[in-house]
Amino acid sequence: MADATTLTLQLDPALMENAEALYGCFGLTLAQAFNIFLYKSLMENGLPFELRQPRYSAETQNMEAPDEGWRLAHDPNTKRYHHFSEIIEEVMEEIRMEDARDAT
Repeated sequence: MADATTLTLQLDPALMENAEALYGCFGLTLAQAFNIFLYKSLMENGLPFELRQPRYSAETQNMEAPDEGWRLAHDPNTKRYHHFSEIIEEVMEEIRMEDARDAT
């Protein structure tokens, strides 16, 4: 891109960190991902996805899980993983610790 315009955005720090990690897995910077979003918006002549309110059933509306999920997703103190292998490694370590505890 020969000519570029600088755009300044105010983003939630956790959102930016998670988005950078996500797009980094694809070898993209956040600026490159944003450019793709804009190109796709122009191709679609609007947002490149459907914009709507989530619909919850009466059963899930009364459950705490949706609220807990939202809280965890927006809590900067919630542990984050950048790769699925990190989760697997942590679970395997917990299993090894439990096995060692059971062996004693």
